[in-house]
Amino acid sequence: MKKNILIVPGDGIGQEVTEVGKKVLIKIAEKFGHEFIYDEALMGHVAIEATGNPLPDETLEKMRASDAILFGAVGHPKYDNDPTAKVRPEQGLLKMRKELGLYANLRPIKLFDELLGASSIKPEILKGSDILFFRELTGDIYFGEKGRKNNGDTAYDIAEYSRYEVERIARRAFEAARTRSKKLCSVDKANVLETSRLWREVVQALAPEYPDITVEHQFVDSAAMMLIKDPRRFDVVVTANLFGDILTDEASQIAGSMGMLASASVGDSTGVYEPIHGSGHDITGMGVANPMASVLSAALLLDISFGLKEESDAIISAIEQVLKAGFRTRDIADSTTAPEMILGTDAIGEEILKRI
Repeated sequence: MKKNILIVPGDGIGQEVTEVGKKVLIKIAEKFGHEFIYDEALMGHVAIEATGNPLPDETLEKMRASDAILFGAVGHPKYDNDPTAKVRPEQGLLKMRKELGLYANLRPIKLFDELLGASSIKPEILKGSDILFFRELTGDIYFGEKGRKNNGDTAYDIAEYSRYEVERIARRAFEAARTRSKKLCSVDKANVLETSRLWREVVQALAPEYPDITVEHQFVDSAAMMLIKDPRRFDVVVTANLFGDILTDEASQIAGSMGMLASASVGDSTGVYEPIHGSGHDITGMGVANPMASVLSAALLLDISFGLKEESDAIISAIEQVLKAGFRTRDIADSTTAPEMILGTDAIGEEILKRI
């Protein structure tokens, strides 16, 4: 198979972990006889510094021309500490999603048994957890009208959804539920929000088309509580942009660390694959970032965009072997981990490469 893969490292530790993800893709191509052609592009703070634009036109053109995109992270403390900044790295992220039509964000929350002790949640509650989130990605409060009034003393962000936006993400979730445990939980706040009432109405209208799927509706506050109390009750979860952003970060505790969670942003064209963690500027350049989320994102890329399930499984198996051997990065180490088994970004990457 011959495919073009665009590498967009972005900012901070995004550059460090994406390099490991790329090495894994190179190794897979060698082992399985594929030809992956790589290009690279700027996005985020590094793009602002170079061009003044968080998503330069050249980057967007390369994205549209590629078969898949392995992405790192965007962000920088200088913008976090300056709410008046007019140009921000995250604007590039939102524009990319909109321009590429990436309306569905898939976030698998899968716990490796070896990391039962890495979470703050009791192992007996966690064991066996396996959740697939579908987060709608191009609507809601992030994309609605926003601004200030009353001399800047009042701020507003408008949440807005159209029926077709809810329907297309819900259909993807229903179809995924058919390949798993045939259970779908739709999360909203329909007792308060009009957008959530539309959301629930659309999901209920689709349900008869999928008679084999058991559909449950939960309010977001209840779902947030149940994720920690009984994560095994969930299988496929579909929810709106803001709720999905918050719930999946919360669910990172199920997996032990954000450094273990991959994601896929897909629509009707090029897919983007990235860790759910941010740019981690507090550890940038220290060589300690966990690259496994980027490696698992590469596995998702092979499976979803290229249909290479065997190759994807080979990556996941390699990570399982590394964890079973006792190797850890510092974010997933615990009191029982021997100091010599705590490896940095590149070293844990090499252990993964050895086992593919």
